[in-house]
Amino acid sequence: MFFSLAATTPVYDGPAKSIYEFTMKDIDGKPVALKKFKGKVILVVNVASKCGLTPQYEGLQKLYKERKKEGLVILGFPANNFGKQEPGSDKEIKVFCTEKYDVTFPMFSKISVKGDDAHELYKWLVSSTTKKDIEWNFAKFVIGRDGQIAERFSPQTKPDNKKLVSRLNTELSAK
Repeated sequence: MFFSLAATTPVYDGPAKSIYEFTMKDIDGKPVALKKFKGKVILVVNVASKCGLTPQYEGLQKLYKERKKEGLVILGFPANNFGKQEPGSDKEIKVFCTEKYDVTFPMFSKISVKGDDAHELYKWLVSSTTKKDIEWNFAKFVIGRDGQIAERFSPQTKPDNKKLVSRLNTELSAK
């Protein structure tokens, strides 16, 4: 199994067994093998700069800052699938996130998270959950230290939500 964004189109060689099989472009266009985060608890979030839920960036950054030493990493994937609420270039998105919300968690290049052109990462994420589509910006997936999806949370679930925090606590306490 191998996924790559070195070219415009990912190379797809069958169903992924974990998030660690994906390589994504970061917000600066550099390839990042997600196996780099092996052993961490990962919160995957599709983000947008012009959405009513955009203020969640603040809570995501706070959560990342408070919990990264325990092994939490948040991965932000900008997407323009919903109401064209992420129209900017990667450079514009990076400036917005760092200047407005002081985002320091890893941000990635804009991708599609839904539809015929959905990125293979998001196809894998939704394939393991009961909802087979991303419903809006800021959908959240908790990935355990084993690289498997532990739980999915709706876009309206705020980063300080008790159920989300409880699930993160459970995953962070697992060795």
